[in-house]
Amino acid sequence: MSTPYSIPAQTRIGHVHLKVADLKRSLAFYCDLLGFELMAMYHDNAAFISAGKYHHHIGLNTWHSKNAPPAPRDGVGLYHTAVLYPTRKDLANIYKRLLQANYPNIGSSDHGVSEALYIRDPDNNGVELYWDKPREAWSWKADGSLEMFVDPLDLGDLLRQADEDDNA
Repeated sequence: MSTPYSIPAQTRIGHVHLKVADLKRSLAFYCDLLGFELMAMYHDNAAFISAGKYHHHIGLNTWHSKNAPPAPRDGVGLYHTAVLYPTRKDLANIYKRLLQANYPNIGSSDHGVSEALYIRDPDNNGVELYWDKPREAWSWKADGSLEMFVDPLDLGDLLRQADEDDNA
């Protein structure tokens, strides 16, 4: 019998590529609101955006979806794209920015291992904005599995972490 394969611990999801109906509208959301940087355009039907000058974290394209309606919420497909912020303060700053933009329907949760905000992009794709708590703060069950949950996030406390003088 062969030994089960384990993916290397350093493996990360490199990027996500989303089909969108309107490229300009999606760039306004991901770049103008969330702050991603446009790295490259592929004609007028694809864009590659990133944080920190990486080649791209998100690809956006209209190759098969230009002017199409959103995918049905109850169908199969991507549940959400998750954007990992380095610190709780960074999460607080994007939360403050969303509030200042009157962005609708911001969900939130404390998962024990992370704190997250949930929004929808212009094509109704789910977007999770989150930060991971330090590993030493995570809880483990007696069987060695991770203790995760869905509790309310104290949004007032999160907002108090935001920069007072940020340019959001």
